Amino acid sequence: MRRGVRLGVDVGRARIGVARCDPDGLLATPLETVPRDADGDAHLRLLVELAAELDAIEFVVGHPLNLQGLATPSTDDAVGVAEALAAAGGPPVRLVDERLTTVSAAKQFRATGRKASRNRHVIDQAAAVVLLQDALDRERSSGTAPGTPLSATPPSD
Repeated sequence: MRRGVRLGVDVGRARIGVARCDPDGLLATPLETVPRDADGDAHLRLLVELAAELDAIEFVVGHPLNLQGLATPSTDDAVGVAEALAAAGGPPVRLVDERLTTVSAAKQFRATGRKASRNRHVIDQAAAVVLLQDALDRERSSGTAPGTPLSATPPSD
């Protein structure tokens, strides 16, 4: 298991949930919800600043495929954010399958008796926690980093 803080990133259209883990990669915890800047890259700057503040070794960005493993508009959006994040000069970025993380987080939230619709920013963070914890657990069991690494320069079309 590699040592170092990782940031889990759950990309949404309005908000980006962020989680972090301890330096030993044992436990993911909620960190912040970053507002999505649809017309600019303020959200990217905030994520890179968070990574620098925490001395993170990588971003783990959710790759939202549908249940059949196919791309959707959300997939394209998340990959676009991940590629822009990789080009923004922060730590390396890995795309990790995140099927059902937001659904799982919302279900856990409702189990506590709270309304998910009133606490979307908390659910975004919880989805990032589920994503990051899954990635940490996979790395611990397999001995290899999960997901697909992105290069700092997005591929040209």
